Amino acid sequence: MSSDALATKPKSPWRRTMTIILCALVGCYALMLLAVFLMQRHLLYFPTKVPLDMAEHIAAASGLHPWRNGAGQFIGWRLPASSASAGNVLIVHGNAGRAQDRDYLATPIHASAALDVYILEYPGYGAREGAPDKESFYAAADDALENLPANLPDYVVGESLGAGVAAHLAHKYPGRVAGVVFFAPYDRLASVAQSHMPFFLAYFLLRDRFAPADDLENYRGPVKFVLAGADEIIPPKFGQRLCDGYTGPKTLQVIPGAHHNDIPEQSADWWREVVAFWRQHPLKQ
Repeated sequence: MSSDALATKPKSPWRRTMTIILCALVGCYALMLLAVFLMQRHLLYFPTKVPLDMAEHIAAASGLHPWRNGAGQFIGWRLPASSASAGNVLIVHGNAGRAQDRDYLATPIHASAALDVYILEYPGYGAREGAPDKESFYAAADDALENLPANLPDYVVGESLGAGVAAHLAHKYPGRVAGVVFFAPYDRLASVAQSHMPFFLAYFLLRDRFAPADDLENYRGPVKFVLAGADEIIPPKFGQRLCDGYTGPKTLQVIPGAHHNDIPEQSADWWREVVAFWRQHPLKQ
């Protein structure tokens, strides 16, 4: 048989079938990656929307007051100290619900010391307009910190996804943020996403790349890390990495057997110890 005849020999039906199947699988995978990329913010953010008048009525039962910025825009809730305030505590919560749901954080903090407590409402959550993403969260957090009463130490409590927002504030305002508490934090959100969706290359597709490990590099205030030993949403290894890499004053509490939503609800006595830890390590000006 001549070389020309060999060169024009048609592919076998089996090879053609396998090529078609392979191309179809690659195409389907590419479409799934595109869908995950386009829908990722719907997979990451789970806001609860409530009209402001209804939210105010509900908040009154918890002693929460609407918090507005200098332009009169609603930005969250506040719980004023029962006596002369010795500091401000800003709560930046996780990716679900709304700020008003975080009375389990605000109430015991308020009871622990003479502190004004503020809960930031993210854009697109509760009664606040806008859309949730990293940049809108950062801008809202910047505005919130600038609207806290002046001449008092500012402390930040970050819960779950809010760890990224809290770390951003510590990075941008290292001379103002006098202490931080992280509940169920992570070093990089992209790593957490990859652990949940390795098949979809989530590490590379993630758009809102919160990275507390990078933001804390130059912060030196006191930080308390609280991890859930059986956390199924943010496995504790990611919070451990964040804690291990932090070089400022720190304390770590791992609660064995606790799940993701078990750890933020702590007593007023627990918070008194946190406040004492913060005050033991004042910022160096």
